[in-house]
Amino acid sequence: MLTVAGLHTYYGESHVLQGVTLSVGQGTVTAVLGRNGVGKTTLCRSLVGLTPARAGRVTFGGVEITHLPPHRIHDLGMSLVPQGRRIFSSLTVRENLAIAERPAGPTAAGWSLDEVFSVFPRLAERGSNRGDELSGGEQQMLAIARALVARPRLVVMDEPTEGLAPVLVAEVAGVIRRLRQAGTSILLVEQNAAFAVKVADFVHVMSKGTVVHSTDPATLWNNEEVKTQLLGVPPAGAGPQPRRDL
Repeated sequence: MLTVAGLHTYYGESHVLQGVTLSVGQGTVTAVLGRNGVGKTTLCRSLVGLTPARAGRVTFGGVEITHLPPHRIHDLGMSLVPQGRRIFSSLTVRENLAIAERPAGPTAAGWSLDEVFSVFPRLAERGSNRGDELSGGEQQMLAIARALVARPRLVVMDEPTEGLAPVLVAEVAGVIRRLRQAGTSILLVEQNAAFAVKVADFVHVMSKGTVVHSTDPATLWNNEEVKTQLLGVPPAGAGPQPRRDL
């Protein structure tokens, strides 16, 4: 579904992504983990065209998108759940969704407005409320819902659990599970490694602008050196073990 090869991205003269290479399979959840400042959000922005890469190649569904503008990448079926939610605070829930909603078609299946409301019933109840009248958790649900009504083939999620209470983190895990079951691919960019290993099929770890470790979630969680040095996870016995039954 997505292939990233040797991606280099700069902010001015600051070399942020330094040869990132990874892939996301059809209908899978691929996590990208790392501490703050390693380039995770820049990777998201480069994939969706907001901060174009200077070198490397991104292929999505067999189409090279490396230098395409954001609206063309979105039209091909890639949606972003941005860090910090970025909803329209002056618009209602339904208006936020109406802006992004895309009709069903040969290349855009699933996730109608009704289906999204079935996943997020609280949003249906709050449909006439403005974005700035929602709680932080409700705003995050709206950001995810907005990505889904565009009927994407791939959803890029940038820190979707940031600032959420544990009960809402569990809801996000449930949404990711439903997306996978529906055949939607997910690139999950997270600092919360304990959450990511519960829902991911494969994991990449970033450090200093590049991918330095790639493996399955269980193997990662058993690698104390990678967890403590690259992810800041407490030593064994101090954190939860990965589960596949969310």
